[in-house]
Amino acid sequence: MSELDLMYDETEQTQTRFVGFIGQMSRFDVAITETVHFFGKKLVYCMQSGRSAILTAEEAEDTEYIASAFHVTPEEAEELSSFLSANL
Repeated sequence: MSELDLMYDETEQTQTRFVGFIGQMSRFDVAITETVHFFGKKLVYCMQSGRSAILTAEEAEDTEYIASAFHVTPEEAEELSSFLSANL
Protein backbone atom coordinates (compact mmCIF):
# COMPACT_ATOMS: atom_id res chain seq x y z
CA MET A 1 0.00 0.00 0.00
CA SER A 2 1.31 3.46 -0.88
CA GLU A 3 1.80 6.17 1.71
CA LEU A 4 -0.96 8.80 1.94
CA ASP A 5 -0.30 12.53 1.98
CA LEU A 6 -2.55 13.81 4.76
CA MET A 7 -3.73 17.32 3.89
CA TYR A 8 -5.52 18.09 7.17
CA ASP A 9 -6.99 16.35 10.21
CA GLU A 10 -8.96 18.73 12.40
CA THR A 11 -11.68 18.45 15.01
CA GLU A 12 -13.93 21.38 15.84
CA GLN A 13 -17.26 22.18 17.41
CA THR A 14 -19.93 22.90 14.81
CA GLN A 15 -23.52 24.06 14.91
CA THR A 16 -26.04 22.10 12.84
CA ARG A 17 -29.63 23.09 12.15
CA PHE A 18 -32.01 20.37 10.97
CA VAL A 19 -34.97 21.65 8.94
CA GLY A 20 -37.83 19.85 7.24
CA PHE A 21 -40.26 21.74 5.04
CA ILE A 22 -42.86 21.08 2.39
CA GLY A 23 -43.11 23.29 -0.67
CA GLN A 24 -45.60 23.22 -3.52
CA MET A 25 -43.48 20.67 -5.42
CA SER A 26 -41.65 18.56 -2.86
CA ARG A 27 -40.63 17.89 0.73
CA PHE A 28 -37.11 18.71 1.86
CA ASP A 29 -35.17 17.55 4.92
CA VAL A 30 -31.84 19.34 5.18
CA ALA A 31 -29.06 19.79 7.67
CA ILE A 32 -27.24 23.13 7.62
CA THR A 33 -23.84 23.03 9.34
CA GLU A 34 -21.84 26.09 10.36
CA THR A 35 -18.10 25.60 10.68
CA VAL A 36 -14.99 27.76 10.42
CA HIS A 37 -13.57 25.15 8.06
CA PHE A 38 -15.52 26.50 5.05
CA PHE A 39 -14.55 30.18 5.46
CA GLY A 40 -18.03 31.61 6.06
CA LYS A 41 -19.92 29.19 3.85
CA LYS A 42 -22.30 26.56 5.22
CA LEU A 43 -22.51 22.87 4.45
CA VAL A 44 -26.02 21.99 3.28
CA TYR A 45 -26.83 18.29 3.33
CA CYS A 46 -30.04 16.86 1.84
CA MET A 47 -31.03 13.87 3.93
CA GLN A 48 -33.29 12.35 1.22
CA SER A 49 -30.68 12.20 -1.53
CA GLY A 50 -27.46 12.22 0.49
CA ARG A 51 -26.18 15.09 -1.66
CA SER A 52 -24.51 18.17 -0.25
CA ALA A 53 -23.08 21.55 -1.22
CA ILE A 54 -21.03 24.23 0.50
CA LEU A 55 -22.89 27.51 -0.02
CA THR A 56 -23.39 31.14 0.87
CA ALA A 57 -26.86 32.71 0.73
CA GLU A 58 -25.89 34.40 -2.53
CA GLU A 59 -24.74 31.14 -4.12
CA ALA A 60 -28.01 29.51 -3.05
CA GLU A 61 -29.84 31.94 -5.35
CA ASP A 62 -28.37 30.14 -8.39
CA THR A 63 -31.22 27.73 -9.12
CA GLU A 64 -29.34 25.93 -11.92
CA TYR A 65 -26.53 25.10 -9.50
CA ILE A 66 -29.01 24.04 -6.79
CA ALA A 67 -30.77 21.75 -9.29
CA SER A 68 -27.46 20.18 -10.29
CA ALA A 69 -25.97 19.89 -6.80
CA PHE A 70 -29.04 18.33 -5.20
CA HIS A 71 -30.38 16.45 -8.25
CA VAL A 72 -33.79 18.12 -8.17
CA THR A 73 -36.07 19.44 -10.89
CA PRO A 74 -35.94 23.13 -11.84
CA GLU A 75 -39.22 23.68 -9.97
CA GLU A 76 -37.90 21.97 -6.84
CA ALA A 77 -34.66 23.95 -7.17
CA GLU A 78 -36.69 27.19 -7.08
CA GLU A 79 -38.25 26.15 -3.75
CA LEU A 80 -35.01 24.93 -2.24
CA SER A 81 -33.15 28.00 -3.47
CA SER A 82 -35.76 30.30 -1.98
CA PHE A 83 -35.49 28.59 1.41
CA LEU A 84 -31.69 28.42 1.43
CA SER A 85 -31.07 31.98 0.27
CA ALA A 86 -33.26 33.22 3.14
CA ASN A 87 -31.77 30.87 5.76
CA LEU A 88 -28.04 30.65 5.16
